Amino acid sequence: MSTAASDSIRTPRLRVAPSPTGDPHVGTAYVSIFDLAFARQQGGSFILRIEDTDRTRFQADSEQQLYDTLHWLGLDWDEGPDKGGPFAPYKQSERLDTYQPYVEQLLADGHAYYCWCSSERLKEMREVQQKTKQPTGYDRMCLGKTKEERSRLPGFTETPVVRMQIPEDVPLEFDDLIMGRTKAPRPDDQVILKADGFPTYHLAVVVDDHLMEITHVVRGQEWISSTPKHLLLYGWLGWETPQFAHIPLLRDEKKAKISKRKSPWAKLTWFQEQGYLPEALVNFLALQGHPPIFEEDGTERETFTFEEFSQHFDWHKINPAGAVFNLDKLHWLNGHYLRELSESDLVQRLLPFLQDAGAVPEPGSEPALGRLQEIVPLIQTRINLLTDAAPLVAPFYVADDQLEIADDARAQLKETAPGVLDAAVAALDPISGAASDADDTGHGWTAANLEAALRAAIVDGLGIKPRLAFGPIRTAISGQRISPPLFESMEILGKASTLRRLKALRASL
Repeated sequence: MSTAASDSIRTPRLRVAPSPTGDPHVGTAYVSIFDLAFARQQGGSFILRIEDTDRTRFQADSEQQLYDTLHWLGLDWDEGPDKGGPFAPYKQSERLDTYQPYVEQLLADGHAYYCWCSSERLKEMREVQQKTKQPTGYDRMCLGKTKEERSRLPGFTETPVVRMQIPEDVPLEFDDLIMGRTKAPRPDDQVILKADGFPTYHLAVVVDDHLMEITHVVRGQEWISSTPKHLLLYGWLGWETPQFAHIPLLRDEKKAKISKRKSPWAKLTWFQEQGYLPEALVNFLALQGHPPIFEEDGTERETFTFEEFSQHFDWHKINPAGAVFNLDKLHWLNGHYLRELSESDLVQRLLPFLQDAGAVPEPGSEPALGRLQEIVPLIQTRINLLTDAAPLVAPFYVADDQLEIADDARAQLKETAPGVLDAAVAALDPISGAASDADDTGHGWTAANLEAALRAAIVDGLGIKPRLAFGPIRTAISGQRISPPLFESMEILGKASTLRRLKALRASL
């Protein structure tokens, strides 16, 4: 049965298979978005598999971080280590007995051989190849030799690895859903079973993908060079090959592949810590490879839900060249999604960040949460990240006598500031602070009444231009040069706090 014919009747099954070797990489989410979009579009399944055979780089807490960050993004899987499924276990370290029979089969069929070369000998071999500008790769010293024959040669170790025997006529071309007809470089004799008994990626990924009935292998373009090895293994073991889709790499501003060593934003946890919304990050990552959604009127739309993306998803629309990871674009998208949130939703998303920053009491009391509900409409259009909110919100919760005046705010005060503050106190003092008196007659402590009274006293009374008139008041109320809308802030703070803050700044001048 051909691949094309079989795929027409096989229900799509796609997987993401990260390694728990540190903070989850943003590339894991990137691949998952395409996997999940296609699986949902086609009524298929999305599988999470943990590839933890690299025990030297394994980190125990990384696996839970993978679950947490993918759940945060809403990229939920149908089968996995934490959920189970018909092909469990989904963790390679728990599948070691699965791989051994296939290693034995490859050895018996002459497609693999034992290699007793020590790490020191291999290092020396590579150094010589590099100095003499030879092609790098294993030189087959162990091929065709017994253990006894090999032990009489230099660089021998008792515990062997198992290597593939790459034939001279290895096919190097294959069909790719994104790249089209693709050619890869010739591989050398790759290790498929390490000395510790763990399979390498090349064997484990093929065995697991076959046994888990994966129909589409989606991965970054850096794996193109590995595809001939994997196709050989499928052929040697008599298995049907899946379809391959090598997605464009995520690149930094220098067009280099992003890495966790060089870019903090290569880590998924960084986006959470910075206050990005998961829906904005998913939207952004989708645009790194796939075009925007084109409307019926011919316009394009860059903001969309994951469900909309899934409906319009097409492998053939993915640009093989990809895009540069533009954080300014993500910043803009995040601001868009923040302003689309309901006020109650934004309160809940802000609360952990505000509490971590010490901007609101922890745990939040009902009065504190009630005040935050009033503040959120004032700041929603002024922030692009959840972390932007803390300096805007904190002045509403600090005690009046503990409010600090920022140096830049104090420095911009003019010589008219004392007169402005005196006039403000005089104008505001007669206004009733009782909520029951709030109306538009000038008698209640409302933003409209406060603005009218202050304009009359400062703009009209002192003759100060409107753009300069309220700077000292803003500084007294928030301690900052930039704050939420002034009159609404004063209404939320109440009469007593407002007057105390105005008088405190006036006394310090």
